[in-house]
Amino acid sequence: MTSPDCAEMELLLQADHDGELDIQGAARLAAHLQGCAHCRAVQSELEQLSRRLRSEVPRFSAPAALRAAIAAAAPAPAALPWHRRVRSRAWPALAAAAIAASVTFAVLPQGPDLADSVVASHIRALQPGHLMDVVSTDQHTVKPWFDGRLDFAPPVKDLAASGFPLTGGRLDYLGGRAVAALSYGSARHVINLAIWPGQTTEAHGSRNGYSFVRFSDRGMILWAVSDLNANELQRFVENWKEER
Repeated sequence: MTSPDCAEMELLLQADHDGELDIQGAARLAAHLQGCAHCRAVQSELEQLSRRLRSEVPRFSAPAALRAAIAAAAPAPAALPWHRRVRSRAWPALAAAAIAASVTFAVLPQGPDLADSVVASHIRALQPGHLMDVVSTDQHTVKPWFDGRLDFAPPVKDLAASGFPLTGGRLDYLGGRAVAALSYGSARHVINLAIWPGQTTEAHGSRNGYSFVRFSDRGMILWAVSDLNANELQRFVENWKEER
């Protein structure tokens, strides 16, 4: 049985799957899903469709000439405001698909806008069926799962000995590109770790009661997010850096 809010929530579900839901929207959606069987069913249908698209649709690499032509035509990322870099719909569909499949032209921004997106992604992941695409405590199972699904090889570490066992991984979409997301446990808490290539300075903060730490390790940018307290999340980050 639907409620008057369901029509709006179905739009939020679509935005959620497109990676475009902000923190406030993610929190509203999470609260609604707890009491709405109809919207949970819609969510399940979207998840099944997403999994089928990832597993059944062929993947192709754009020819070098096409990538070069798109790169030459692309405006300099620094010349565009943040909201246009992330959400622009001005690109032709073919060019957008080629960019997503072959090459990323802009370095992901690291400011407060991305922090909101990373925390919103964590909130979405806590909903049933969102947390993991591959469920495993074995880093040698999780790491190969990303092969062919990303244009880089994310590091995967098992920190069980430090009290942060690996529980799985998934694909996510942040700041205009596909990223790896690993899931770790800590007692009854969940730590999400988003990873993509690059360098950044370490930063700490919080949004809506969730702590985050941004840091770099071996050529990767990482964002750790959890409802753990800031000191415990920092301990996770230090253990990650020390594990080789």
